[in-house]
Amino acid sequence: MRIAMIGQKGIPARYGGIERHVEEISVRLAARGHEVIVYCRPYYTLTEGDYRGVTLAKLPSVKTRHLDAATHSLISTAHVMSMKADVVHFHALGPSGLSFIPRMAGARTVATVHGLDWRGGKWGAVAKWVLQRCEYMACRFPSETIVVSNILKKYFYERYGCDVTYIPNGVSIVDPVDPVNVGKYGVRAGDYFLFVGRLGPEKGCHILVEAFTKSATNKKLLMVGSGNLNPAYEEKLTALADDRVIFPGEIYGEILSEVWDGAYAVIHPSVTEGMSLSLLEAMAHRRCVIVSDIPENAEVVGDSGVRFKSGDSADLTRVIDEIDADPGRAREEGEKAVTRVDEAYNWDRIVDSLERAYRGE
Repeated sequence: MRIAMIGQKGIPARYGGIERHVEEISVRLAARGHEVIVYCRPYYTLTEGDYRGVTLAKLPSVKTRHLDAATHSLISTAHVMSMKADVVHFHALGPSGLSFIPRMAGARTVATVHGLDWRGGKWGAVAKWVLQRCEYMACRFPSETIVVSNILKKYFYERYGCDVTYIPNGVSIVDPVDPVNVGKYGVRAGDYFLFVGRLGPEKGCHILVEAFTKSATNKKLLMVGSGNLNPAYEEKLTALADDRVIFPGEIYGEILSEVWDGAYAVIHPSVTEGMSLSLLEAMAHRRCVIVSDIPENAEVVGDSGVRFKSGDSADLTRVIDEIDADPGRAREEGEKAVTRVDEAYNWDRIVDSLERAYRGE
């Protein structure tokens, strides 16, 4: 099949859960003999030519907070009409609203809803209103709608009577690496807690920083990520932090693998989620995960991990101190975590399910 992906910033993934998702599925689809085209924004995708068998189609966008995704998705949709794609796969709520266009031209269209983007503090009132309207379009416009969690599947059925398809995110389990280079970030292997993700209020970063500064641990907290969409919020986090909290910015590739493997435990305090790839990666790296008890996180961790009350910094402080004082429990939870993702979130089985969706089976 000729398959086009629209809605992501691009690949290879430098940051962003949707981008990582698209990279993982597109390279596997290409390896299975499909022709895969991923639409990319030039400022994000610096790679020239093809990437691991995937064609990179770079098209412009109006790079502002509110117009970047919308204009790029619209331009990409117009372009894909000339590509004679068999399947056009839209990612996220906003881009899904365009899925009727290639469908009217005869292509099969699939939309993956990675989360309810209007929740949390990322968007203003107008953007939230638009994204809420896109929920209905994501249900009704494409040939098939996919969601990445059973929580989302239930939500769309109860709200819109829409029986969507559940295909989760996945993760690859890799051999541990020796975290020899983590010292460049001011930490020592096994002696820091870790957060990896976008620095935004919907991720609960302020709850984490506030809780950590009140904890008794002598370990550090490494806050890996960027607040480029909300610099004022990142400044707020810096003001809340004490000298145990380190903001190294974005980290990618092999050095990020070292950062995962060197962490004592990983904290995922999100207030709202679809299904977090960052959480899955922490579990795949055999880390003890401390998560807010929102249903989306609870679904991912299953019987592994340690939970705290969402939005409750005092409860998170309690959990940090408990895990800090019990290394044996931290190791045990890490082993339970890797077993959980190996059983439930295998990328190859996920791509099997996607191929069936593309064929309409």
